[in-house]
Amino acid sequence: MKKDTILIVDDMDTNLRILKELLGDEYNLISSISSVNVLDMAIEYEPDLILLDIMMPHCNGYELCKILKSNPKTKDIPVIFITVRTDEDSIEKAYSVGGIDFISKPFKPKELMMRISTQLKLKRVIEDLEKSKEQLRNLASLDSLTGLYNRRYCMNVSQDMIEASKDKNISVMMLDIDEFKSINDTYGHLGGDKVLIEISNKIKDFMQDLGVVCRYGGEEFVILLPKLDINEAYLLAKKLNENIANLKIEFEGNDIYLTVSIGVADIKTKYEKTIEQALHRADNALYRVKNSGKNSVEIEV
Repeated sequence: MKKDTILIVDDMDTNLRILKELLGDEYNLISSISSVNVLDMAIEYEPDLILLDIMMPHCNGYELCKILKSNPKTKDIPVIFITVRTDEDSIEKAYSVGGIDFISKPFKPKELMMRISTQLKLKRVIEDLEKSKEQLRNLASLDSLTGLYNRRYCMNVSQDMIEASKDKNISVMMLDIDEFKSINDTYGHLGGDKVLIEISNKIKDFMQDLGVVCRYGGEEFVILLPKLDINEAYLLAKKLNENIANLKIEFEGNDIYLTVSIGVADIKTKYEKTIEQALHRADNALYRVKNSGKNSVEIEV
């Protein structure tokens, strides 16, 4: 199991030696007798915990803790103060500048080990909670079958794009798989799911970093293209249409070939503050493709 790393900051060699003797078997230790380079050390070594003396020359522990907590790279590293000053005002100040605990000098080995262990465990719990929250945020934004962004995310991110657009139009593609019902009827829902997954991967790979690909619902996809104007988006849609027509999907010994229909529009951000009208235009263009033989691209301005 990987050892936690502790940065010890104390201007007394005696204290450093005692702490290294007490903690050296349990933790990876780095130390500094000066406050001058502590921020750089914390950024470089990314310690799991900092033991920080209050009374030091140049910059006392309170000020140094403020510096650490104001830097985005070190603000989440827990700081335990080590001090001979155990009066209420000193302790209150230690907490007010961002310390999470204090250990009094002279050190009591069992208390020292317990307080450090407790704070490191608490740090891991917080990290695990943050990871869980991030996973939940991702799950709320992703389609469970294809791994693409879902409709909810599409609506939210389009709003962010509009607000950041500075009146520059944002292009939108609406793509629908042709004859998808017949694919489900012929190959069952497992075959239909395989098609959806393969099509999703194809679109994502084709688009790369040009746009945000979302599964809008069923066999329908929306692609947001903030970097392209509507004419560029139309040409890109034509190439995507051709690429998908050449795609072979293998399922249970069968080769499945399919086509898609695509409608292209743009969000006129000077006076449209949501994506709704652009989606309506893209859907109209898609409807025309569907009614004129499918497997093509139409544009509506």
